[in-house]
Amino acid sequence: MRNLQQSLKEDADAGLLPTLAKVWRVSITGLDVPASIPVISAAMLDAAKAEAVWDALSDEQHGAMQMLAGSGNKMAKAMFTRVFGDIRKLGAAQIERENPLANPTSIAEGLYYRGLIAEAFEQADTGPRVVVYVPDDLAQILPMRKTSYSNLKDAAPAQTVGEIPTVEALEDVQDIQQADTSVVDDMTTLLAYLQLNGPLLDGDNLAVGDRTAIQGFLLKPSDERVMFLFSVGVSADLIDVQAGKASPKRAEARRWLSASRATQVQNLAEGWRGSILYRDLWHVIGLHPDPGGELDEYDAAVARGNVLELMGNLVPKQEWWSLDSFIWAVKESDPDFQRPGGDYDSWYIRNDEDEYLKGFESWDAVEGALLEFYATGPMHWLGLADLGEDAARLTAYGRAFLGQVPWPTPADPEDKITVKDDGTLMISRKMARVDRFQAARFTTWVSAGDPYVYKLDAAGIQRAAEQGINTGHIASFISRALGDAPVPPLITQLLENWRSGPAASVSMEKLMVLRTTAPETLDQILDAPALRRYLGARLGPMAVIVRGGQWDALRGALGEQGIQVEVME
Repeated sequence: MRNLQQSLKEDADAGLLPTLAKVWRVSITGLDVPASIPVISAAMLDAAKAEAVWDALSDEQHGAMQMLAGSGNKMAKAMFTRVFGDIRKLGAAQIERENPLANPTSIAEGLYYRGLIAEAFEQADTGPRVVVYVPDDLAQILPMRKTSYSNLKDAAPAQTVGEIPTVEALEDVQDIQQADTSVVDDMTTLLAYLQLNGPLLDGDNLAVGDRTAIQGFLLKPSDERVMFLFSVGVSADLIDVQAGKASPKRAEARRWLSASRATQVQNLAEGWRGSILYRDLWHVIGLHPDPGGELDEYDAAVARGNVLELMGNLVPKQEWWSLDSFIWAVKESDPDFQRPGGDYDSWYIRNDEDEYLKGFESWDAVEGALLEFYATGPMHWLGLADLGEDAARLTAYGRAFLGQVPWPTPADPEDKITVKDDGTLMISRKMARVDRFQAARFTTWVSAGDPYVYKLDAAGIQRAAEQGINTGHIASFISRALGDAPVPPLITQLLENWRSGPAASVSMEKLMVLRTTAPETLDQILDAPALRRYLGARLGPMAVIVRGGQWDALRGALGEQGIQVEVME
């Protein structure tokens, strides 16, 4: 931040200077403002005078200064004000009348009118904000370590003054849910779906119909997971969106599909870290941000990055920790992690009761809920955090993601595709994801799990042909999967029949058929113009096709002719 002379020149009102001269026992009589500043600055940087002013502070004021010292001698004004009160910016006449030095309305005001703190604008990750700070050279002179903490417990903030809160380890955790890397398998499925269907988007994500269609083939099906996968896939440069249509990025997706599982997890986690497309706040259950206004400028990556840095500093590296304790620690150390300038009034966020959540009093409902979502949602889905009842624990991937250890590089296990005689392919999660992606392009999808089940059939081969995959490609894939084993005859015959395209095609349709008990009855019906107009081609001596949509009318007309109708289900 600024030094003392810069602070007095740029951030202090001229009316404050006489008060500072009085506090620091220096005369500025007859001096103008520019001449007064170096005189006052020199006095404030005198070690003996600094100690005298320091000793005259109350315990509460000592505590506030220690809090600033523990935060690098500066703090967002919004947070400092919440803890130590507001500061009235008074002119010379008001200072004379109100005497804020002797009668401060807050701890902060008492420090301000002694020149120990100042305010300035700075550009933070979340946007411009006002900070309260101690000038750099003054901070070096003040004897801050001299403070006694014996009387601070009633007036100081929740943590020990000047100390960063930490989250204690838990010993007993219930309902443990181990994290896994199924996000890799589900991303593979999503990429295959996009390759086959090239769906159009609804806004920034897949339309409801596509999200529903793909869920049946995910290891952990949910609408929220599909939206997360898509947004992270775009952010990780695996998915391309052109003209509102989504498809895999050819080279990037293939490179990811061919990588080790550990590398795939890392790529997806980094995609989430930097994603501005996936706005976590919009996915917290019970929160409904209104479109428009200040929230249109919301930067999810900045908020997320701030929290991940806090998590790396606050929580135990390998032990379980309480989610509630983590939320409390963030509230104490950096509550404004996602709020530009600590503004809690310009965002319009409603709860399930349609009530707007405004002001710092709504912090737990908004910021607290978001912090819990980070841990129980994306970090758990990405394999970075195990969960328990009100508890979380960083996995080896999670510790690496926060920069605490190198990224793990376990070897991928090896497995083979099982090819059955009827054309069924069974593909384990241990198989390279690129192989399952390829198989999914020329088969009919049957089920997801371990193993995944696909069926080589005419529909799959036709779909493959539309993508430029011929039967030679398919035969090579099957042969490679089987190794030395022969290709089952049914698969060989199926591929041979399709080698030059299907030899014949047929169509199928649902028809309503009228059957009579005697040929003469059908002849009578077809000879009657009032009945014949409801009928199509004759199928035999006692059967005829009923025209589409004409069944009810025909039944009524037959009844009028005295012909009994029996409906066969």
